[in-house]
Formats: sequence, structure tokens, C-alpha cells
Amino acid sequence: MRKEDTVKLISAEGFEFVIDKKAAMVSQTIRNMLTSPGGFAEAQHGEVTFPEISTTILEKVCQYFYWSLQYASRSANTMEEVPFPPCNSLSTIVSVIPAVCQQ
Repeated sequence: MRKEDTVKLISAEGFEFVIDKKAAMVSQTIRNMLTSPGGFAEAQHGEVTFPEISTTILEKVCQYFYWSLQYASRSANTMEEVPFPPCNSLSTIVSVIPAVCQQ
């Protein structure tokens, strides 16, 4: 996979997730950072740092991006469940929706 087809998401602890750019673009916030004409550093380097999101939560966000990308065009009846257990769901939602999952 070519570097320009990927995006690096960096957690608060400095862990780096290299994911497909298409998956990252599920997030309107990340899309704006990477495509805005204002010359954001994120667009120039293909990296987005989330200083307030832990590695564990950012991993779940990445999983959600791939899940969303795979099932976005399917009807609700044919979708699989979101790929993380309910015990993590509330924490994940509270942590990331304001930061990265605006759609």
C-alpha cells in the first residue's frame, strides 16, 4: 500500500495506527483536517494526533471506521453489530464522538 493511501492516527500515549485513508475519511473531522485548503500540518504529513484519546479507545475508533466503511451501503437488516463489546461502547462513544466521529 502506498503512503499517500494511508493516514497515521496517533494516540495520547504516542501509539501510531496506520490505516487506509478511505477508512479515516469516515470521520468528517479527520476528512476536514486532511482535505482543507488551509494547509493544515495533518494534510501535509498525513498524520493526525489525538492528545486526549487513549490507545485503547483510538484502536476501537479505527475498528469502527473499517466497520462503517464496510457496512455503510447496506440496509440495517443486513448489518453486523459494531465490532466491540457493549462494556466498551459507552466509554468509547463518550470519548470519541466529540473528537473524531462527527459525520
